[in-house]
Amino acid sequence: MSMRTLPLVFINLGGEMLYILDQRLQAQNTSEDNSEKGMWSENDRKRVMNDIVGTMFSKSFMDELLKPQQLYSHRTMKTVLTRLAHTSIMRLNPASMDRLYELMVMAFKYQVFLCPRPKDLLLISYNHIDTIREFVKDTPAVLNQVEETHRKIIEVYSSLSEGEFQLLRQTLLIFFQDLHVRVSLFLKNKVQNPNGRFALGTSGPVPYKTDVPGLIRAFDRKGREVRRHEFPTGGSYSSPLRVGSFDLHGDRVIRLGLNMYVSSVNCYNTPNLLAKEELNLLARLMGSMKAEHTPNTETVFRINLFTTDAEEEEAGASGGTEESLFGVINIQAMQDEQAATELARIAGQFMEQDEPVENPSSSKGDDLLAMMDDLS
Repeated sequence: MSMRTLPLVFINLGGEMLYILDQRLQAQNTSEDNSEKGMWSENDRKRVMNDIVGTMFSKSFMDELLKPQQLYSHRTMKTVLTRLAHTSIMRLNPASMDRLYELMVMAFKYQVFLCPRPKDLLLISYNHIDTIREFVKDTPAVLNQVEETHRKIIEVYSSLSEGEFQLLRQTLLIFFQDLHVRVSLFLKNKVQNPNGRFALGTSGPVPYKTDVPGLIRAFDRKGREVRRHEFPTGGSYSSPLRVGSFDLHGDRVIRLGLNMYVSSVNCYNTPNLLAKEELNLLARLMGSMKAEHTPNTETVFRINLFTTDAEEEEAGASGGTEESLFGVINIQAMQDEQAATELARIAGQFMEQDEPVENPSSSKGDDLLAMMDDLS
């Protein structure tokens, strides 16, 4: 397994979490009928983004994260990301965090599957970092933290060989292999089978420096072409336009890893499954937000990813993360009673995967969690 996988997983999953939270906070700036100001103000949204990004990209935290080490388990990774989300004035119920984590992981898993070549995993990560940079562009101190972390990542990963990137990709695939959460949109677009596995297409641009399939050439001992044979590929392939920039700033070319909640362009080369309109349906399921008061009189906001509090409580009472049953994340815009009842039933099936009781990776995040407590 690659010892350089953890930082990329953390940055990409953290980026997906920020995308969802930012979209939901913006949606709550006004009431549903736009007649009055909503629960969250623009200043609240910026504060949440600055607090989370500031902790996520703090120097001491990233220095620890960038040390060569094994990848964490899903349980530990979710604990770290939950603690990260709670460094702000926002609070997530465990059932809501379970749902959020599954959606984050499935989005990143699909991005890895569509990644043209192993090294382009960096471009996906850089797209996440570029977008996160925009979240905090008005806060110089936090922006500098993101810039410094990006420089360190370039320094660490620019020297890796193609073989090391291939090993990194294989480590990611092992990390994802037991997570097959069925998403209704994936199923509807026929890129996910009923068993939760992705069915990848056979069209689109080929990886950089790769020939379009369909031609077999034979050479003699002197390297001269002596014959060629064409064959049907069963797909529609094209050559890549150009290679993406691996610099601090530049055109990444590929759209994987961009914020699909606010982007109307095709963020995936092929096919377009998580475009703005479809992901906004997910946001509709994120439910209400309520304000609570902590003993220190600071206002803390709770985000519920379920339609109602009752659904959230039912999901939490259905067994939490101690069972393993991957249900369907049913994304739909209908708000009638029948839809709400169905969502409540499905919510109880959102469970984290089983993990061995004696898992060495379960305690690997203790140092990072302690460090995060010091930063919050």
